[in-house]
Amino acid sequence: MIRQFLVDVCWGELDYLVVDTPPGTSDEHMSTVEVLRGLNPDGAILVTTPQALSVGDVLREVTFCRKTGLPVLGIVENMSGFVCPNCAECSNIFSSGGGEELAKVVSVPFLGRIPLEPRLAECLEHGVNFMDQFGDSATAAAFKDVVARMAS
Repeated sequence: MIRQFLVDVCWGELDYLVVDTPPGTSDEHMSTVEVLRGLNPDGAILVTTPQALSVGDVLREVTFCRKTGLPVLGIVENMSGFVCPNCAECSNIFSSGGGEELAKVVSVPFLGRIPLEPRLAECLEHGVNFMDQFGDSATAAAFKDVVARMAS
């Protein structure tokens, strides 16, 4: 099914293909890498949350990528703080800095932090473009920073 999804779909001209996989290094990961290898990808961007358990999973994914010859282009820390819907202040509700520390340990670029944002979740649930609605928010700026670092 992964092969069919990646190869048999007419994607057209792509700058990026985002493949969201579950944590770990399962058969799905191996199948995905095997299929993508034939398409000569530039590499993978890995996403972690700041907590130690997630960082450990992504560390194993870095090792997996390196063993399979898939370059790791960077690490993003997701759920990095919580944006208050009332005052827009961002507060850490989990530990912080796990993604950045991991990037240093494995010598890959740290691409940035994306906070938990209730308005983003609401937009996603209703099919509304968050960037159109809240393009001047700190969360939108965080996304723009990550994308700019990816493109550089």
